Amino acid sequence: MATAIVTGVGRGIGHELARVLLERGDRVVGTLRSMGAIPPALRDHAEAGRLSLVAMDVRDPASIAAAARAVDGPVDILVNNAGVIGPERQSTLDMDFDGFLDTLAVNTLGPLRVVQAFLPQLRRSASARIVTIGSRMGSLSYAKSDRIAYRASKAAANKVMQGLATDLAPEGIVAVSVHPGWVRTDMGGAGADLDVGESARGIAALIDRLSMADSGLFFDWQGERLPF
Repeated sequence: MATAIVTGVGRGIGHELARVLLERGDRVVGTLRSMGAIPPALRDHAEAGRLSLVAMDVRDPASIAAAARAVDGPVDILVNNAGVIGPERQSTLDMDFDGFLDTLAVNTLGPLRVVQAFLPQLRRSASARIVTIGSRMGSLSYAKSDRIAYRASKAAANKVMQGLATDLAPEGIVAVSVHPGWVRTDMGGAGADLDVGESARGIAALIDRLSMADSGLFFDWQGERLPF
């Protein structure tokens, strides 16, 4: 049984991934910006003690530090899932710059802040794995420019994960980015082509087979390597 931290379990991929990990027997610590937003599907797990819920806003260093203090024992899996799509205006020709900064704060700086805060617990695991939910929209092999704040934040998050993989390699800690697919969630929309359950199960299977040979790489939810 592994201990996993999943950020942003209130909805979407984070919610479903937490459910998949719980139902296979893992211990899960889920984070929420508001403790009043506990999803009904996870409430039974929380009441039974299989799921611990912690308030945390990835924009707020004090909130992250408090969450890290609330988690005892080794952490085997850390999933940086919490994210935002960014502002309505995010074209290179018409940018909401405050919105762009907030997108970077959540999607790029947030994962790094969370990893740094939970490093003591990760270092106590025999096989620690850090997984950041990225997006193929951030791949530099695509020249598309719609939602550029989101794309740029995910490209930057990939580079941060690559850097973490380099710096944590001597300690045997794996760090990867994962594209979850175009998923039918509030962010992905009803027209997306992938069910959230299928994506979550694929990500869970990928996490299980990660090794140091994979660290620093970018995968899709099926475990296929993607270009940065």
